Amino acid sequence: MKYIKPKRNVPEELVNENIKFYEVLVIGPNGEQLGTMLRREAIQTAKDMNLDLYCVAPNAKPPVCKILDFGKYHFNEQKKAREAKKKQHTTEIKPLRLSPVIDDHDFETKLKQARKWIEEGQKVKIDMRFRGRMITRKEVGEQVMNRFIEQISDIASVDKAPSMEGNTMSVVLSPKRK
Repeated sequence: MKYIKPKRNVPEELVNENIKFYEVLVIGPNGEQLGTMLRREAIQTAKDMNLDLYCVAPNAKPPVCKILDFGKYHFNEQKKAREAKKKQHTTEIKPLRLSPVIDDHDFETKLKQARKWIEEGQKVKIDMRFRGRMITRKEVGEQVMNRFIEQISDIASVDKAPSMEGNTMSVVLSPKRK
């Protein structure tokens, strides 16, 4: 049984024989303009220099192709993409759940954890779920939430004010800008 390599949905690079234009504007390896040439002439010129012909602007009239070492060019592009990805800063929102009838020690533990996350530069989403008859006493939950926000306000600012979504009150805190 013969193995058939699956096709990937990657567009083919316009290099050498993959270039389908009749005439192209050619730029030399040092950036000098070599003029408009037929495709096969341009490919032959690139091969004479032991380099590749790469189409850098296929939508231009005429399409612009550059003579370069495509392997090296492709490697450098991948390297730039990896560097850009490394420098991206993603902020994760850490969840924390409180209760309207939370004990003082539990409250302090949750506060310490939230402080730790905010000092690390992460956002914190605090949820307070009202269960059963607790929903009739929202003001008790609001007091607990406001106390939490007040005690962490020295290092955090409120991104999204406390709001009710169904039977859950939530607030988003983020580190203060220095």
